[in-house]
Amino acid sequence: MRRFLLSLAVAATGLALVSTGHAATGSSALKTRHGKLGTFLVDSKGRTLYLFQKDKTSKSTCSGACALDWPPLLVSSKPTGTGGVRKGLLGTTKRADGKLQVTYNGHPLYRFDEDKKPGDVKGQGVNAFGARWYAVNTAGKRLGGGY
Repeated sequence: MRRFLLSLAVAATGLALVSTGHAATGSSALKTRHGKLGTFLVDSKGRTLYLFQKDKTSKSTCSGACALDWPPLLVSSKPTGTGGVRKGLLGTTKRADGKLQVTYNGHPLYRFDEDKKPGDVKGQGVNAFGARWYAVNTAGKRLGGGY
C-alpha cells in the first residue's frame, strides 16, 4: 500500500509539472533585442515574443495544444518595458482560465517552445494552429515574412 501511495504521489507531481511546465511566467518586464529580423520584443530572459495572426482582438485564441507550443506570456501584475518598448502599448488581457496575458498594441504575446536560447527566432513566419506567427517590433506590428 505504501508503494502504491508513493507511486500515486509521484504521478500526481509529474502531471502537475506537465500541466504547468510550459507557462511563460515570471518578470513582467519586456525588452528589445536587435537581431537578423531587426529590433523586436523579448521577455525578461531575452526570449523572442510573437503575435498570432488568428488573434483579431486582444483576446487570445490560442489554448490547449496551441498554448503548449506557444506559451502565452503571463503576468501577475502590470507589465513594464525597457529600452525601445513603448509603455503606452503595453497591456493585459484575461485568458479563459482567468490568468493575465501580456498584450502589446492590442496583440496577445507568446513565446515559441522551440526557441531554446535568447535571440532564437525559430517561430518567425511559422504557420500553425490556423494562422502565422511573427515576432513583434517596437511599434507593435509583425516583423517581415517567414524564413
